[in-house]
Amino acid sequence: MPQRVEVDPNLSPAIFPSRVLNEICAHARETLPEECCGLIAGDARVRQRLAYPCRNEMTRRHQLDPANFPRDGREGFYMNQLDYLKAVQEAEASGLRITAVYHSHVGFGVYLSEMDLEYALHEAFPFPDADHIVIAVFDGKITDVGLFERDPEASFLPGRFVLAGSP
Repeated sequence: MPQRVEVDPNLSPAIFPSRVLNEICAHARETLPEECCGLIAGDARVRQRLAYPCRNEMTRRHQLDPANFPRDGREGFYMNQLDYLKAVQEAEASGLRITAVYHSHVGFGVYLSEMDLEYALHEAFPFPDADHIVIAVFDGKITDVGLFERDPEASFLPGRFVLAGSP
């Protein structure tokens, strides 16, 4: 497994609907100093139609079992199961499917870390085909957002920066 997957600044940016991008960036700021996490739902035409914020349970898991969860919510995320099950149900009721998982890096850049990859590639991960979105937050400000598309042959493709636009 690779150590991490970086953004390739030479790739053309991914364009997300402004509303969705604003929602996930607002969620990243609201959860400071911890990482945010959530899901994106879409369809074949627009992969980013709706954002579903989820609670990050990493700090609680760390407090209950520090041996198995050595990091807290400032350095990792663990999506609340009830939140993501509700998101899946709501998305499916709207004729959508989960297309991406998002989370923030507080004080770090846009990349998929070794821990992110381990989580996303684990056999029990509930969204094995989902792309991943990382939001970089420095000093309370969003500095970059990156999209890491799932590569069915391996892991993830090099990331692309995300810009706001129309679907």
